[in-house]
Amino acid sequence: MALLKKINLKAKSEINTGFGVNTNDYGGRFVNKDGRANIEKKGVSFLERISWYHSLLAMPRWKFFSVIFLFFIVVNLCFAITYYIIGIQHLAGVVPRSEPKNFLEAFFFSCQTFSTVGYGRISPAGYLITSVAAFEGFLGPLSFALATGLLFGRFSKPTAYLKFSENALIAPYQGITALMLRVAPYKNTTLLDAEAKVNLGMSVEENGKMVNKFFPLTLEFNTVTTLTLSWTIVHPITESSPLYNFTQEDFANTKGEVLVFIKAFDDMFSNTVVARTSYIFNEVVFGAKFKPMYKSSVDNKKTILHLGKLNTFDPADINYAFKQEGITG
Repeated sequence: MALLKKINLKAKSEINTGFGVNTNDYGGRFVNKDGRANIEKKGVSFLERISWYHSLLAMPRWKFFSVIFLFFIVVNLCFAITYYIIGIQHLAGVVPRSEPKNFLEAFFFSCQTFSTVGYGRISPAGYLITSVAAFEGFLGPLSFALATGLLFGRFSKPTAYLKFSENALIAPYQGITALMLRVAPYKNTTLLDAEAKVNLGMSVEENGKMVNKFFPLTLEFNTVTTLTLSWTIVHPITESSPLYNFTQEDFANTKGEVLVFIKAFDDMFSNTVVARTSYIFNEVVFGAKFKPMYKSSVDNKKTILHLGKLNTFDPADINYAFKQEGITG
């Protein structure tokens, strides 16, 4: 409890953060590393709480194409089974052979009907099987239209292509210390008027019970005109900072999380894009400084941004900053 009392009383907390206040009702971190809220919703059915459109737009590329391919296979398997049950003899052009080959003929006829290719070698004969084929021919273009729309939506969706450093650092800064994290664009996009907002969430004791408190962190610069290189976001730990007097042991023994929000303007889409991440205190490295990640090219005509160095850092002595304040530990 004594550790929690070290929080600077000069630091003003926020009330309207959108996160829970009672620590007993909140589990894990507030925001995942990928920027998504660490929330699981219950009380309604799975189909009600899932937006399939948003899920398909947000899922990784390999999952998206896997879902599309799996849907194509499953739908054609269902129609192939239907044709097979009706009778393979009602598919004109199919020469009866072994049962597995007859089913394959029905499956490939379904694929041709669903995709509206229709090579003509096989055709339905009879009202029942023709009706099924007509329904599949109606369903196929609708499915491809939806898949095409989703593919276009993924391709054209404005996205903040930003990578954050895996760790935040407590680093030396102008005779004191500062909380630092780094972000860099990794696509050939141009982001303008980038704005950063950093909040600190901590579990503190208030009126005899543990509550979540959120503190806005003042930044050295909270905006940059053009985000083309890496941007080291710096929160100077001054006397007005909630992290003032915090030692390495305090970070190790306190439940806290640094919430990072970045908003920028993408001039290609003329739209605002956002990116989020967070760092729990276990992901804050105490006594380190980032290595430079860009330099001029050999011919001195370009600047080379080494994205692989985004999270590289060296140890740094910050004990002097604490000695100046008379802090030990």
